[in-house]
Amino acid sequence: MAAEPNPYSMLVWRKSRASGGSGECVEVAQLDSSVLIRDSRDRSGAVLVVTSAQWLGLLRRTRNGEVDRG
Repeated sequence: MAAEPNPYSMLVWRKSRASGGSGECVEVAQLDSSVLIRDSRDRSGAVLVVTSAQWLGLLRRTRNGEVDRG
């Protein structure tokens, strides 16, 4: 069986500037009205797809200290 190409490989993925060099971070990309999230160490692995509203809610809760970052 032939491997299927990654449908997200053509997207522009980015990491937070605050991620530093530890390698323990996620990358995000935008596709239409969705935000895609993946592990920066496993770029061919699973991709989590959320709405823009869900992504903004997660960012807000994280900045407000409502999300455990550990």
